[in-house]
Amino acid sequence: MKKTKILVVDDEHLIRWSLEQNLKKQGYEVLTAGSGEDALRIVREEQPDLVLLDIQLPGISGLEVLEKIKDFDEDIIVIMVTAHGGLETAVTAMRIGAYDYLNKPFNLDEMSIVIRKALETSDLRREIASLRSEHKKIGPPNIIGASHSMQSILAMMDKVARSDAATVLIQGESGTGKELVAKWIHYKSSRADRPFMAINCAAVPATLLESELFGHEKGAFTDAKATKKGLFELADGGTVFLDEIGDMEMGMQAKLLRFLEDRTFRRIGGAKVTSVDVRIISATNKDLLKAIEVKDFRNDLYYRLQVIPIYLPPLRERKEDIIPLAKHFIETYKREFAKHVDGISPEAEKLLVNYGWPGNIRELKNVIERAIILGSEEVLAVSHLPTEITSCSPAIPVSSVVTFKLPPEGIDIEEVEKELIRQALENNDWNQSKAAKKLNLGVDAFRYRMKKFGFLK
Repeated sequence: MKKTKILVVDDEHLIRWSLEQNLKKQGYEVLTAGSGEDALRIVREEQPDLVLLDIQLPGISGLEVLEKIKDFDEDIIVIMVTAHGGLETAVTAMRIGAYDYLNKPFNLDEMSIVIRKALETSDLRREIASLRSEHKKIGPPNIIGASHSMQSILAMMDKVARSDAATVLIQGESGTGKELVAKWIHYKSSRADRPFMAINCAAVPATLLESELFGHEKGAFTDAKATKKGLFELADGGTVFLDEIGDMEMGMQAKLLRFLEDRTFRRIGGAKVTSVDVRIISATNKDLLKAIEVKDFRNDLYYRLQVIPIYLPPLRERKEDIIPLAKHFIETYKREFAKHVDGISPEAEKLLVNYGWPGNIRELKNVIERAIILGSEEVLAVSHLPTEITSCSPAIPVSSVVTFKLPPEGIDIEEVEKELIRQALENNDWNQSKAAKKLNLGVDAFRYRMKKFGFLK
C-alpha cells in the first residue's frame, strides 16, 4: 500500500530532524527542505500529499511558497507553522488556501491530530469528487417517444431543464414514466452533478414524512437517537422529486408550502434555520383540481408546484410509441437474460397495439420481461403474451366512426377535437367521467383537453 508522503519545510535542521523521526514512526514517508526554493523543487518532483510549511523562511517566504504550491496543485494540503505573534500572517495563509496552522513551539501529539484530520478531509473530498464524476456519467435516462404528443413533451422538457429552478408538476396515470421524466430534467440541467433525491409521499406515513424531508435533531422525539439530515438538506444544489404529491396530508402540505416560499426550514426539534438550493419536481396520478374542490389539496400549494406543468398521456393515446418501447425492452431484457430475441411477430405487434394498457409503460415493460424469460424462440410471438392481451377485442377502426370525408381545403383538427369534447359533455349532462369513457379517454386526459379548449377553468 502506498505510504502518505509528507514534506517538512523549515530552515532549522533540528526541527526538520525531529519532525522527520516522529512522522516516520507514524508510518508516513517524509521529505525535508530547508528553504522555499528546495520545497518547490521537491513539490514538483515528488508531489507530496501534505506539506508542513514554516512561514519564516530565508529567501522566498512561506506565504509565497504556499501560493506557488496551490498554483501547482490545489489539492496538496498545506499546514502552516508560525511562531507566537504571527497570527495575522497565519490568517492570511488560511485565506490563500492553507488547511490549518500550528504555533511554535508545538505539541507533537497536537500536530499528529491536525495532520490526521487534514488527510481524512482530503480523502473525503477526493471521494466526493469521484462520486460526482460517476454521477455525471449516469446521464439522462433514455426516453422513447416517436408520437407527436411525446415529441412536444420532450421539447418542453428540454426547455424546462435549462430553466434550472422553476418547480415542475408532472401529471399522468400510474406507469406513464413520471419519475423517468423527472430524472431526465435533472440530468439535463446544470444540477446534474448534484444529488437527485426521490421520495414517494404515499409510501411514507404522515408522521414520518416531515422527518424524511426536513430531518430532525437528536432527542426531537422518542426514536430520534441521532441527528438526521432530511432530503432537502442532502440534496442541496440538486433536485428533490416528490412522487404521489396528491397523497400528502394537509398539515404537511402547509409546511411544504412554507419551505417553497424561501427554501429555508428547521429540522424537527431544532432552532437553526437552514437554507438550501434545491429544485422541486413533483408528480401525481390524481386530479389535483378535483382534490382542491373537495378540500383534499391546497389551492396555493398547487399553483406553487405547477409553475411548469407537464402532462404525460397514457400509452393507449400514443399507440405509435408501443412497438418502439416494446423493442427497447426486448433489447434490455435479452441482454439481461442472455436470450436471442430479435423482433416481434406481426400478429403479436397487432395485439400489443390494440391492447388498452391500463398499466401503461410499466405494464408493457413487465409483459416484455415475462415474454423474454418464458419464451424460447428468436421472435416474440403471440404465444408469449398473457391472456389479457391475446383475448382482448381489437380497437374500433377509425373508418367506422368517421362519417364525413376530408374536404379539399382541409380542416382544423383542433376544432374537431374540441367539438367532440363538447358533444361528449353535453350528451352526458357534463359528467366528466362518463364523457371521458365515451371517447375512450382517462379522466385526467379528458380534463386536460377540457382545460385546453376552455371548458374547464
